[in-house]
Amino acid sequence: MSDLLPALESLKVLIVEDDENVRIGCQQALQLEGIPTEAVGSADLARKMIGPGFPGIVVTDIRLPGMDGMELLRHLHDLDSDLPVVLMTGHGDVAMAVQAMKLGAHDFIEKPFSPDYLVGVVRRALERRHLVLEVQSLRARLNTRDNLEARLIGTSASIEAVRSLISELGDTSADVLIHGETGTGKELVARCLHDVSPNRKGNFVAINCGGLPESLFESEIFGHEAGAFTGAAKKRIGKIEHANGGTLFLDEIESMPIPMQIKLLRVLQERVVERLGSNTAIPVNCRVIAATKADLRELSDQGQFRADLYYRLNVVTLPLPPLRERREDIALLFEHFAVQAAARHGRPVPPASRERNRQMMAYHWPGNVRELRNVADRCVLGIDSGFPPFAPSQQANASRPLAETVEAFERALITEALRRNDNSLARTSEDLQVAKTTLHDKIRKYGLND
Repeated sequence: MSDLLPALESLKVLIVEDDENVRIGCQQALQLEGIPTEAVGSADLARKMIGPGFPGIVVTDIRLPGMDGMELLRHLHDLDSDLPVVLMTGHGDVAMAVQAMKLGAHDFIEKPFSPDYLVGVVRRALERRHLVLEVQSLRARLNTRDNLEARLIGTSASIEAVRSLISELGDTSADVLIHGETGTGKELVARCLHDVSPNRKGNFVAINCGGLPESLFESEIFGHEAGAFTGAAKKRIGKIEHANGGTLFLDEIESMPIPMQIKLLRVLQERVVERLGSNTAIPVNCRVIAATKADLRELSDQGQFRADLYYRLNVVTLPLPPLRERREDIALLFEHFAVQAAARHGRPVPPASRERNRQMMAYHWPGNVRELRNVADRCVLGIDSGFPPFAPSQQANASRPLAETVEAFERALITEALRRNDNSLARTSEDLQVAKTTLHDKIRKYGLND
């Protein structure tokens, strides 16, 4: 078997042949070589099985009842011009097959043919299909990565891990639990997950579970029929129903009242919702992304959060790093937010300042990225003096050991200097006023040359 076959094992061959004996013979010859195969007797049946990005190739007879092989070829190439189609021909159809090759057929096989010859042609077509799909997948991943790098800014290993996990979840509809401190960008990450998912064309519906009064919570989430309660003058579509075909984002899920947790669990398990005042179950198909700053497992152990809902939400956990653990991203983030703020307020972008960067990287950022955005706004408006991280009383960070704080600061300072000097060791050592050998040792120590 071909050395590439293990990489092709997910691809299959669809045989379209109305002669049952030939159809079975082709199928058996391929299956004996471990090549996944399906077979149908008409082009109409084949059309129902093939869509864009079909994971395989098509081997079809030219003469078929109804739509013939030539028409099927044209239809398939209108659908996916890169799909390999191999034609099987009788002796009198060779000229037609040659014409089909000019129209884009991958190859043709003249009947009668040996099983080995069929297998050889099919393997070459599968290898070509695999290459095309790999290139398409690579392009999609690159587009996703570029998009994510523009939205989730930073070069640190921790933020790169977040982007990587979002990319891996991109073609799935798996529910996700985002965990991170206040201000780390949980809703931004949720929107990124939505935008790279199969549900991207649907609605992104965000609910802050801590911002709704309990008396309104059920009506907001599940909706209600007219007359369901006093003041319900007309029907209202709930947030879950509005998210059908899209994404439902539940922020501060730890704040959801226990009775609502029970009802939400039923929705997640059965994927149906009932409006208040109605007994009709409405099917919903949406991705659920929940976000929390709390340890839901610990809350469930304490009886403050339902354990069954926690396990249902926790299909995939996406942890977001606090800003103090990605200090090398601070200068880049500040620059991004300052440009945005300058455009918004009609002010110039503040000039680069080494002292400002030093103060920002030494600060502990309890408000995380959200606080950094506010700092950028104040700098653009010229009212930053006296506010953290520039107020002298805010420079100490008693929550971390001194050695750990110094190392984090040093690592971030070197990272920013390398970026500023295009990774030139000589220019960076001059910039930081440190010997090149010393700088090289520190770069190796902090893993900055990976």
